[in-house]
Amino acid sequence: MGFKMGIVGLPNVGKSTLFNALTKTASAQAANFPFCTIEPNVGEVGVPDSRLDKLAAIAGSKQIIPTRMTFVDIAGLVKGASKGEGLGNQFLANIRETDAIAHVLRCFEDGDVTHVDGRVDPVADAETIETELMLADLESIEKRRANLVRKLKGNDKEAQQQERLLAQAQEMLEEGKPARLVEVDDEDAKAWKMLQLLSTKPVLYVCNVGESESAEGNAHSAKVAEMAAAQGNSHVVISAQIEEEISQLEAEEAQMFLEEMGLQEAGLDRLIRAGYELLHLETYFTVGPKEARAWTIRQGTSGPQAAGVIHGDFEKGFIRAETIAYEDFIACDGEQGAKEAGKMRAEGKSYIVKDGDVMHFLFNT
Repeated sequence: MGFKMGIVGLPNVGKSTLFNALTKTASAQAANFPFCTIEPNVGEVGVPDSRLDKLAAIAGSKQIIPTRMTFVDIAGLVKGASKGEGLGNQFLANIRETDAIAHVLRCFEDGDVTHVDGRVDPVADAETIETELMLADLESIEKRRANLVRKLKGNDKEAQQQERLLAQAQEMLEEGKPARLVEVDDEDAKAWKMLQLLSTKPVLYVCNVGESESAEGNAHSAKVAEMAAAQGNSHVVISAQIEEEISQLEAEEAQMFLEEMGLQEAGLDRLIRAGYELLHLETYFTVGPKEARAWTIRQGTSGPQAAGVIHGDFEKGFIRAETIAYEDFIACDGEQGAKEAGKMRAEGKSYIVKDGDVMHFLFNT
């Protein structure tokens, strides 16, 4: 189950610096956080989770395998991308394939780095990209609705559902608001997702600040925080310059550097975690002497569905899941102690997996 986050931004905002730091850091931490380059602009990184190390230590696991997220460094955007300006068409196609958007905003002042519009205004930058996505959606919706006319005359139920949802999206967009603000019923959720509208993607704003502002942020990042809160989106404050420096250091040196800067952890760790939370993802674990492994699921995933993340046959033949809460596994010093303390539960097909569950699946072949 892969989850992709597209890194977007106007030219000269620090987008590529951030992506390069992300990939270098991941490569340097290969023992715990595997990274691989799928294409020159795509990287997979491990999701930092201290729980996994603790579980592995108790179980004596030989290998630690974190869950992963994919980051896509998408071509820089310019105004007019929805009409094909710059690399507009490629940009929009790449965004369509992602689950969420990490929008890097310039929140630093530097006369040596030219802003494409000649000023530092992260809120206006965010609006530029949002507008391009909305314009692209409007054009797409108009074409799709025109193509549905014949099917609608034939009373095609699927076409009727699409038409209704597209009309709702168009109305929202024409009000100058992104399509993600449309309230969608559970019965329409799957069809809505299939529309793949660009402005439905959840957004994580990444405030790229100067080195001295990395701990507290600045006036620019404060405005972004206010905007994100009003939209129901998320934001993180990062100095791409610091992240690039950290990516060149050994683990101990990097930790010392962070402490000197007044930071508890690397900004990239916060970025990865924030992306994970933005997508409403959770983690469950499988633990044994061979490996301790984290698995990604969406919130609300059932036991059989969680088993299916490992292998489709696990979901088809699901019998039950032997489950231990993370806190109980730690407190009881492992699986055997949890069993003896009555903390291992047998959960059936209707069980909704909780974040941190340590699980063992029983299934029919």
